[in-house]
This record gives sequence, C-alpha cells and structure tokens, in this order.
Amino acid sequence: MAGLRVDFGFFLEPLGFIKVLEWIFSIFVFATCGGFQGETTLLVSCKGVVNKTVTAAFAYPFRLNTVVFSAPDPKRCGGTWTDVYLVGNFSSSVQFFVTLAVLVFLYCIAALVVYIGYKHVYQQNSKFPLTDLAITVIIAFLWLVSTFAWAKALADIKMSTGASVIPGIKSCKAPGTTCRFASVTSMGTLNVSVVFGLLNMVLWGGNVWFVYKDTNLHNQSNRISQSPGIYPTQRGI
Repeated sequence: MAGLRVDFGFFLEPLGFIKVLEWIFSIFVFATCGGFQGETTLLVSCKGVVNKTVTAAFAYPFRLNTVVFSAPDPKRCGGTWTDVYLVGNFSSSVQFFVTLAVLVFLYCIAALVVYIGYKHVYQQNSKFPLTDLAITVIIAFLWLVSTFAWAKALADIKMSTGASVIPGIKSCKAPGTTCRFASVTSMGTLNVSVVFGLLNMVLWGGNVWFVYKDTNLHNQSNRISQSPGIYPTQRGI
C-alpha cells in the first residue's frame, strides 16, 4: 500500500540522521554566505583634503567590478580623482555555491518526507533507492566542485578588497595625492561558509554508502558473496 505511514524512528538510523544533518548544514551555507555585506575603507589626502575616508561597499554576489569608491570631496581633489572601481566579478562561483545549497535544502525536505512517511514504498520499489543513490553521488561531486571554486573565489575577493587595491588606483598616483589602506570588513562568516561546504561534501560522500545499502545492487552482491561455491569433484589418479 502507498498510504502515509509516519515513523519518526527512522531518525535513529544512519540514513535518516545523516539526512537531517545535510538539511541543517545546507541552511548554514546560504545563511553565512548569501547575506554578506562588507566595506573597504581608504584614507586619502589630496588638494584641500587630509585623511578623508573613502569607502567601497560590496555584498553578495560579489560583482566587485561594479563597486565604486566614494569621492574624497565634492571637488574630487581638484579634478584629479576619477571613479575608482574594485576589481573582479566572482558572482558565478558564489551563486553556484549558494544555489546548490538551496537545491540541497529542498531535496532534503522531500527525502525526509519520503523516509518518514513512505519508507515502505521506498523499500518496495527498487527505483527509489537507485534514484536516491544517483542523486547523492551527483550532489557529493557538486559539493566538491562548488566548495573549492568558492574557496578560490573567496581568496581572490580578499585580495581585491584588501591593501593590494591601492597600487592599482591611478588617482592615488596623482601629484600631491596619497592613499593609505584603513580597513576591510571581516570575512569570518565567509570562511565559515567554506567550512560548511567541506562538511557537506564529507557528509554526502559518506552517505553514498548508506544509500547504496538500500539498493538492490548491494543486495545482489550480498547474495553472490553468501552463495555456496560449487567445486568440481576431484578424482584420484
């Protein structure tokens, strides 16, 4: 029968417990990454201006090449200050990372509904465990790719928003103009998002085994290994 049969005891099994962890960790990924907002601050001295604070505010999805520093003063340092943009567009890596987390979040909800209410259907139809196995393998691989891509992008974001931005600002090279790096918003939450990406990769990779155990592939291999061997009768010479 395909009716609903609620059984919360499934949470005590590895497959159910790990699925809950995958669901929770996916939330942490887009929560620590998707809402980030930061700011890079410079101190500029030029004609008529001394240690004026100029800022460039950036945020998810980190299209830094669209972020411009504020002008030191209305006269723009006597006309020597031009619009200064940050460098780099890292939206593809971070959006891939966050989108995967959202899709995993939704898939985990659907899987938990099946595990809790329709486990009997899941076990009776061999296609469901095989589909679950295929999706688990794909998601584990996508976590691997997206996490390392985002980690590389994050390292580049730190470079593009740190003290290394000053040598690339032409306005800071104008006569009588000096620029000093002041500060940049801490990116600790973004570092945490990478950690959760790695944890998700490990969880989904490890969960492949537990999902595989529910498939007929595992059952067939067990039957083959447990079947008695057939050996030819040896005759004396």
